[in-house]
Amino acid sequence: MAKIGYARVSTKNQNLDLQIDTLEREGCEKIFYEKRGSTQTRPEFERCLEYLRKGDTLVVWKLDRLGRTMKQLINLVDDLKERNIDLRVITGDLDTSTPQGKMMFTLVSMFAEMERDLTIERTKVGLAAARKRGRVGGRKKIDDDTLDKAFMMYDSGVTVVDICRTLPIKKATFYNYLKERNVQKEKEDGTIDL
Repeated sequence: MAKIGYARVSTKNQNLDLQIDTLEREGCEKIFYEKRGSTQTRPEFERCLEYLRKGDTLVVWKLDRLGRTMKQLINLVDDLKERNIDLRVITGDLDTSTPQGKMMFTLVSMFAEMERDLTIERTKVGLAAARKRGRVGGRKKIDDDTLDKAFMMYDSGVTVVDICRTLPIKKATFYNYLKERNVQKEKEDGTIDL
C-alpha cells in the first residue's frame, strides 16, 4: 500500500515545485508530473494510473489536477474504487477512503465543474463586450512600414535573428508573416520562396 503522487501544471511557464514538495511531504513514494492542459492527452497521468496497484492511494495537490468535468472525475474515482485504490486531495483535505471523503468528493467535484463553467461564461461575456466596443484580443499587428523593412532585410540576406533584434518584431511572429507571404507568392506564381 503506497502513496503515489501526480502533479500537473497547464503551461510550460508554470512551476511544479509547490505541488511536488507537498506530495513529498505527504509521503508519496513515486511522483508522476507533467506540464500539459487538462484537455490535452496526459501521458504521465496515464502512466500513473497504470502504475497504481490494489491498496495504493493516488495523491494530488488539487482536484482540478485530475480533470475538468464532474463526469471525468466521477469516472476516475469509480475506476479507482473498482481497483481498490483510494484518492487523497491535499488542498481539500479529501480522502475517498472515508465515507465523509466520498460524499465531499461528489460535492467538491460539482463545485469545481460549476466554477470552470462560470469562468468560461464570464470570459465569453467579457470578450463580447470588448468586441462591441471595437476592441479585439490578441497581439497588435505589425505596421506595414515595419513589415516592409523586415521583408527587405530578409530578402537582402539578413538573418531573422538580426531582423528581430533591429526591429520590434518577435521571431515567431516574423516567421508567421513569412509563412503567409510565401503562401501568397505560391498562389501568384506557383512557386514557394523559402
